[in-house]
Amino acid sequence: MKKILLALSVLAMCFTSCKKEVKIETEVSEMDTITTDEPMVEERMDSITEMKAWQAYMTPGDAHKMMAAENGTWTNEMTFWHEPDNKPMKATSTSECKMILGDRYQEMNYKGTMMGMPFEGRSTLAYDNSTKEYISTWIDNMGTGMLVMKGKYDPNTKTIEFKGDMVDPARGKTIQCRELYTIVNDNTRKMEMYDIKNGAEHKNMEIIMKRK
Repeated sequence: MKKILLALSVLAMCFTSCKKEVKIETEVSEMDTITTDEPMVEERMDSITEMKAWQAYMTPGDAHKMMAAENGTWTNEMTFWHEPDNKPMKATSTSECKMILGDRYQEMNYKGTMMGMPFEGRSTLAYDNSTKEYISTWIDNMGTGMLVMKGKYDPNTKTIEFKGDMVDPARGKTIQCRELYTIVNDNTRKMEMYDIKNGAEHKNMEIIMKRK
């Protein structure tokens, strides 16, 4: 009797196992029949077209010439507003501007005094031939983050309007910011920075740059 029960148990296990195998094979078979209209592999362009695209991407153009026109030494009169109704704070700095990496990028190094402390900052400016936009980065010794902004040039007003995000360490969050960079004349530039506080835009900095 025990042998019969053991045999029945083995048969039941085998039957269950076979059902699982059939089910798995059916599921795999059904998945194999799924089709899609999207190509599995992106079609690669021919090497000549690809080479021409990269050549256009890496070649400096008129935008880079405009950036190179700022090469030299500048004095900067800086005004800050912590809050809209607060009395502004003043500071001065000098900056050295030069083109780097084969005249493809602009680098500007700032030195001065701010709130009684030595101040150093560095900006880079790029013009992306592919996206047709300017990309600005900023770092300084007053923080540990990096500000990245993007914008387009308006030839009618001779301005670049940059937009990006910055960290407000006092509030522990990221806030939206905007920069308006104006080419006043060959030897003068104006930079205005704005951020968003309590749902309203607030001008927090202005820099008037004069070429030495």
